[in-house]
Amino acid sequence: MRQKFIIGNWKMHTNADEAGRLAKAIAVGVGTEDRVCVAVCPPFPYLALVASNLKGSSVALGAQNLYPEKEGAFTGEVSPTMLLDLGCKFVILGHSERRQKLGESNGFINQKVHVALDAGLNVILCVGETLEQREANQTTEVLEQQIILGLAALSADSLPRLSIAYEPIWAIGNTGHHATPEQAEMEHIVIRKRLAQMFGKPAQSVVIQYGGSVKPENAAALLSQPNVDGALIGGASLKAEQFLAIVQVAIKQTQTDVKAK
Repeated sequence: MRQKFIIGNWKMHTNADEAGRLAKAIAVGVGTEDRVCVAVCPPFPYLALVASNLKGSSVALGAQNLYPEKEGAFTGEVSPTMLLDLGCKFVILGHSERRQKLGESNGFINQKVHVALDAGLNVILCVGETLEQREANQTTEVLEQQIILGLAALSADSLPRLSIAYEPIWAIGNTGHHATPEQAEMEHIVIRKRLAQMFGKPAQSVVIQYGGSVKPENAAALLSQPNVDGALIGGASLKAEQFLAIVQVAIKQTQTDVKAK
């Protein structure tokens, strides 16, 4: 049984005071709970601050991006070794906002995936389609291309440190559109099938999270789907009570899954 994974992506939000208080509240709320994997990804300037406030809890630290080099003349960039030095365990790569707004290609994202894994980080690779692509019935093609190119030349040995986050771009933020649990499950099946074609049986152990306006109100319906193994949370991760409520939903679903076994 795959462990549920709940991760908060704070994006470009919070100041130092807010980040510290939010991290502390989440750390207290989660405590040493380990039935569900929980992580938060604050902005780069607050990684060290958040790390200090997570100490003593089972909440892991993650980053929102990295540059695919250990060091060098790359002004404004952050290396995987720097993230590790600050205590990061996870890194988000290929987020749609970076693909769309900063022009990151599948090839560049693939470089990041390899460098991150080689350095010892756990990778959350984001994939997802636009509304136009969905309406043109291109969702499967887009997701498979992002998986194939984003994970090119990757060894099956790396899969235990890889998770996939399916984020339909049309359902992120205040778009007015929301993926149903059934739609999320359908695309997670597409992703898992492609992973199986690439890596064989080990692909069954890969965690696939859903990200797209996940809130306490819809978390149970989403996390009860057989192939929805967790959630990558944006806005709701900025409020400790909402984020912790989703963590509790994941714990309850884990208990339900165990009983069903």
